[in-house]
Amino acid sequence: MPEGSSSGLFENLPEQVPIERPVAAPRLRKAERRRVSLRPVSLEDPLPADHRARFVWAFAERLDLSALYGATKAVEGRPGHPPADPRVLLALRLYATVEGVGSARELDRLCREHIGFEWLCGGVGMNHTTLAEFRVAHGAVLERLLVDSFAAMLKTGHASLGRVAQDGMRVRAAAGAASFRPQASLERCRAEAAAEIVRLRAELDADPGAVSRRQAAARLRAAADRERRVAAALAVAGQLAATRQGDRRPQSEDPPRSGDGPVGEAAAKPPPEPRVSTTDAQARVMKMPDGGFRPASNLGFASDPRSGMVAAVTLDNTGSDKGRLRPMSERLAAVYGVRPGGHLADGGFAELADIEALAAAGVAVFAPVPKPRDAARDPHAPRDGDGPGVAAWRQRMGSEAAKAVYKERAAAAECVNAQCRNRGLLRFFVRGIEKARTVGLWHALAHNMTRTGRLLAT
Repeated sequence: MPEGSSSGLFENLPEQVPIERPVAAPRLRKAERRRVSLRPVSLEDPLPADHRARFVWAFAERLDLSALYGATKAVEGRPGHPPADPRVLLALRLYATVEGVGSARELDRLCREHIGFEWLCGGVGMNHTTLAEFRVAHGAVLERLLVDSFAAMLKTGHASLGRVAQDGMRVRAAAGAASFRPQASLERCRAEAAAEIVRLRAELDADPGAVSRRQAAARLRAAADRERRVAAALAVAGQLAATRQGDRRPQSEDPPRSGDGPVGEAAAKPPPEPRVSTTDAQARVMKMPDGGFRPASNLGFASDPRSGMVAAVTLDNTGSDKGRLRPMSERLAAVYGVRPGGHLADGGFAELADIEALAAAGVAVFAPVPKPRDAARDPHAPRDGDGPGVAAWRQRMGSEAAKAVYKERAAAAECVNAQCRNRGLLRFFVRGIEKARTVGLWHALAHNMTRTGRLLAT
């Protein structure tokens, strides 16, 4: 056979038959979840020492909650089921706000499944009803806690009231656009709601066993709630109609000028009939940052450019920022006993009457001067009819020093707005101005909590 040839080399070997082996199940370590395991583990062990929940609790421990404890009805020596510790509820809500959790049901779930929330509970049972009610029930207490948190940093020198930056943000209201109705439609809705209550009561009287007592009570509550909300919307519609009628002045007393809008027949056109939401009577349609118009509320913050902390919170249902400078300055003076020497705001807040009033009180306003229609006119030159405060404001904003001061506004005010957006404040899920303002106070207090930690760490 030639070298390198392999043909016929294995021809005479017997064919190999594969050996059949018995098939056996694989041996695995499987999960046995019903096995009882006793482990001596406390809530302290799994939570890291630098966890954010510990920082939230340390902040909550230093807050004065005597008003909440004083309102507790269950006391020693008297009967009654003890409620959850208000400090635990406060810490849970602050931690949830920082984590962007607003839903009470979601927070209830996290209290059972998330180690940070479970640690804050410390074995205290929670339910979504208690968490939801606590969120909106203590607006006055939250406002005092916000003031205390800022005043504490004033005493340590980390914060200052030399200047404040004021800004607002539009937050979507808990009302749909289709829920806004004119007065005639609201009257029909109220009649329908009243008829539904009568029908449900007649159905229950005719056959008490048709539905369970709980279902019947729930239906009656829903119908009564709708009737109440429609009645509130009707009352607001009447007030708005009266206000708009009073604002209309005869054409002879306020003659139209060129450039002010339509003249003649169009100027005498009556104002549109007010429309009010049956879901939230205090909601108003506003122009949003994206240019669209939706039901919203105007949430305002006054913050310290030095520390970045929030000093005061306001909320209203007007779509304009004009006329908000003076009320905020007076509020700060009443709360902290000192009026800020400088007030920074964007052009939307530049109301001449407010600027004049603040100048008389010794407050310098730093806000952009609007561009005049005549491009050749110097916007920073005093105009005829300007008071001394407005004239000084125009001249001040033309200097480079004032422009440098105004740059501090964005670093403080826009940061607060951005943090609120990042924490889920895109829409209010509560109805009414007071409840919505309370939600804004939660975000402001959570913001001050995080800023306090950073300031004290430096």
